[in-house]
Amino acid sequence: MKNKIQYSSLLILFFTSHLFWSQESKSSFLIADKNKVSTIYIDQNADQLVVWAVNELANDIQEITTQKPAIVKTQKSKGENGIYIGQINENLFKNNKKLNLKGAWEKFSISTEKNNLYIVGSDVRGTVFGIFETAERLGISPWKWWADVNNIKKETLVLTLPTEGITESPSVQFRGIFLNDEDWGLQPWAAKTFEKETGDIGPKTYEKIFQLLLRLKANTIWPAMHESTKAFFHIEGNKEMAQKYHILLGTSHAEPMLRNNVDEWKKETMGAFNYFTNSENINKYWQGRLNEVRDSKAEAVFTMGMRGVHDSQMEGAKNAEEAKNMVEKIIVKQREMLASTFKKPITSIPQVLIPYKEVLEQYNKGLKVPEDITLMWTDDNYGYIRRISNEKEQKRIGGGGIYYHLSYWGRPHDYLWLSSMQPGLIWSEMSKAYANGDKKMWIVNVGDIKPAEYDLEFFMDLAWDINSIKPDGINQHLKNWAAREFNDAVANDVSNVMSEYYRLAMLRKPEFMGWSQTEPTTQIKPSEFTTEEAKRRIQLYDQLVEKVNGLSSSIPEERKDAWFQLVVYPVKAAAYINHKFLYWKLSLESKDQAEKEKFENLSKEGYRQIEELTRYYNTEMSNGKWANMMSMAPRKLPVFDAIKYDNPIKIEEKKEATTTELIAIQANHFSATQGVKNYQWKAIEGFGYSNAAITLFPLKSSYFETEKPSVTYTFETKNTGEYEIEVRFIPTHANDSNHQATVTFDSNTSKTFKLNSYDRDANWKANVLRNAAIVSLPVKIENTGKHTIKIEVNQTGIVIDQLAIYPKGQKKYEIPFK
Repeated sequence: MKNKIQYSSLLILFFTSHLFWSQESKSSFLIADKNKVSTIYIDQNADQLVVWAVNELANDIQEITTQKPAIVKTQKSKGENGIYIGQINENLFKNNKKLNLKGAWEKFSISTEKNNLYIVGSDVRGTVFGIFETAERLGISPWKWWADVNNIKKETLVLTLPTEGITESPSVQFRGIFLNDEDWGLQPWAAKTFEKETGDIGPKTYEKIFQLLLRLKANTIWPAMHESTKAFFHIEGNKEMAQKYHILLGTSHAEPMLRNNVDEWKKETMGAFNYFTNSENINKYWQGRLNEVRDSKAEAVFTMGMRGVHDSQMEGAKNAEEAKNMVEKIIVKQREMLASTFKKPITSIPQVLIPYKEVLEQYNKGLKVPEDITLMWTDDNYGYIRRISNEKEQKRIGGGGIYYHLSYWGRPHDYLWLSSMQPGLIWSEMSKAYANGDKKMWIVNVGDIKPAEYDLEFFMDLAWDINSIKPDGINQHLKNWAAREFNDAVANDVSNVMSEYYRLAMLRKPEFMGWSQTEPTTQIKPSEFTTEEAKRRIQLYDQLVEKVNGLSSSIPEERKDAWFQLVVYPVKAAAYINHKFLYWKLSLESKDQAEKEKFENLSKEGYRQIEELTRYYNTEMSNGKWANMMSMAPRKLPVFDAIKYDNPIKIEEKKEATTTELIAIQANHFSATQGVKNYQWKAIEGFGYSNAAITLFPLKSSYFETEKPSVTYTFETKNTGEYEIEVRFIPTHANDSNHQATVTFDSNTSKTFKLNSYDRDANWKANVLRNAAIVSLPVKIENTGKHTIKIEVNQTGIVIDQLAIYPKGQKKYEIPFK
């Protein structure tokens, strides 16, 4: 999306001739008005994918203006004015001077010249991306089909470009999605609603997914692979659909050589998935898929190595060392098979190794990985990248990549229902990875695609152009999205609503409000919010609901369904699950029977509202188009159940401190900063509970041995006594798990803290559930008046969110945002 939405308000201009040129507007091209529409010219031998995309654009223009452009196939320019679309190597463009397009990967140029509009790509996908860039600049949403952002009628349609036009190419070479945990949304929707003839996620569904990917300028798919879904290659038409849309095929960290082990490995006939004892059958199994890919001429990126079936550890290895040694041998064999099958140098075949879970342990123990294989690092499943490429790894031919999560099934708790990953977190982690060379392949786990629409687009915009969103431009990106999806008039209010929705979830995601966990599954319990915090949180969510209700009348009729699925459902569902749990807590705490019953009824009403919202989503919204897509209880975890109020829970009574005793400081409200070398502290919009967490820029990794960067805060106290200084860091990871911060109070009380937690230990679980690594320094305040807190860090990648000064023993769950 980038900055193109800022042009949308300029699109409707009233021209009396085909083109209008003036000193003020030298880059406006009239697409259509009530009298005429521009003709589109394409090469006579244009690739069928380009033909499809051109027709999509023409149909969209017709929907908006009622005028459909003629599409003329020709071998050379006839001197007619119009829109010329195609690849740079086609006859139609043999005199085109855009030589910098030739031989490039997915590059395109959009420009006006001699009363014509040129959309030219370096290759097929580059051309298609140029077409959809044009469409988006005309106000056509990539989510036109997937979120029902229907086109709005306009009498005049004008494309506005920078005077020099635009030329773009991807920052990341392979960009795509992993369809995962599809059991409660995408699969039942496809099987029961959209593709009944297949009864599964088949070619009809994948066609719509691939069309969406191209509109988002993505090029890669990791297909759905749970037990609920047949393997991608086993459903006739799937791989052919990928070829039709020029989508590269890949597979997840647990599925080497394009195999879906969950569905395709048959233990009864093939034996154990154990390379130590059954290598011959496993090699045959892999070779069969390679032959199929070769014969179909599919584009693919091959996942290397070996894990167990469905995200489990390798079978047969007695220990990590034995597993590491076997994986090295397996990679050698796999590369022999690839080179032999495709008759190509192995270095020309895209391959990735994904050091996920125990494979990262193997890598850290010295796993030998050929230089041309991309090392694809992963986050910790909750948005925090565990490892990025170091200086040595950045020099590898294969480069680095990232596998990232916007939804997850697993411990300490799933988040498969609502998409609430804060845009600032996505920006910070992915920009950090890119700055350290991880730019070969980015794949994001989107679960069911819906309702992760905005987060997915944000991720893909960064993957396409890492510089398109600046650390102080995250709010503007959200505002631009709201303007495109709804209208300019509501854009600011909608972006504020969504920003607050993400911020509140940063403190506690809706799925985590039951204070339960998974693997093993535990039962719900009252929240750790204090009474005052619970009331304030309810109030903040109520304000969001009120704003959403107030904005609904300003949404164009064509976009009402989009409004419900993109804003109303996530915001209100998040609000009401907070109602369900927080009012329950208040009812348990209340000693007045009437008040207790009131709170209990409000809690029950929260659950009923979620039921009603979900019913509407699945039955009435978009005339039932999305029936079976939205589950309000994925995996049927306790957090989603109605609360059993007749089973009273005793909660510990706590005397709460008055709010005046707590001093809250947002990280960006510092009094002084100290940089080192060229590193300086800057805020990232839309990040952290402060909505402006700070970190060191540039994001290129650096370690500070002696002189250390610092940030200083001042505050005043009216009382003396024993206090605790609490600092909340974002729980990011260092490659060597050695993030450290030194907190100093008034230059006389100081302590150095280790910030990193380790995979699945208790600290890590607590950190990801509250999105904070918390450190506490006890201090004695002997004088009233002004005091200072200084925080020094030992390396980049450390992010400070909030600080608080509490009287001893009065710590709270929340540091309020004011």
